[in-house]
Amino acid sequence: MGAPKALLRVYSYIFELLVIVSGGAIGCFALYNHTPLNLPFLPWSAPQLASGLFYSTLVGLFTLVLAVAGKLRALFFLWSLAVFVVLFRGFFLTSYSFAGPVHFKAAVCLTVFALIATIGAWPWTRRREPIRRPMKY
Repeated sequence: MGAPKALLRVYSYIFELLVIVSGGAIGCFALYNHTPLNLPFLPWSAPQLASGLFYSTLVGLFTLVLAVAGKLRALFFLWSLAVFVVLFRGFFLTSYSFAGPVHFKAAVCLTVFALIATIGAWPWTRRREPIRRPMKY
C-alpha cells in the first residue's frame, strides 16, 4: 500500500474514532441524565435521538475495531459513508439553518473532513506480487 493510501486510512480511523467518541459521549450523557437532545441535523427525532446516537456509535466502534484488525473493511467503509451522508443531508439538504458564517464554515469543514475519511476508508485491494520462480537452466 502506498504512502498516500496509508495516510488516508490512518486519517479515516482517527476521524471516525473522534466521531464515535463524541457521539457516544453525547448519547450516553443524554441517556444517563434523561435530557432531550436538540440536534436537528441528525435524522432522529427528540425521543429517539439519544438512544439512536448512542447505539449507532456502538455499531461504528464495532466496524472500526474490525477494520483496524484487517477484517470487514468494507463494513467500515459503509459506516464512514453513512457518517458523511448523514452530515451532508442534515446540514445542506434539510431546513437546518446556520447561526452565521462561522457555523456554516464549521459545517462545511466537518462535512469535507467526513468525505476525506470516507475516501480513506475505501477497502483498497492489495496488488499481489507475481510469484517468482527460480529459473531453469
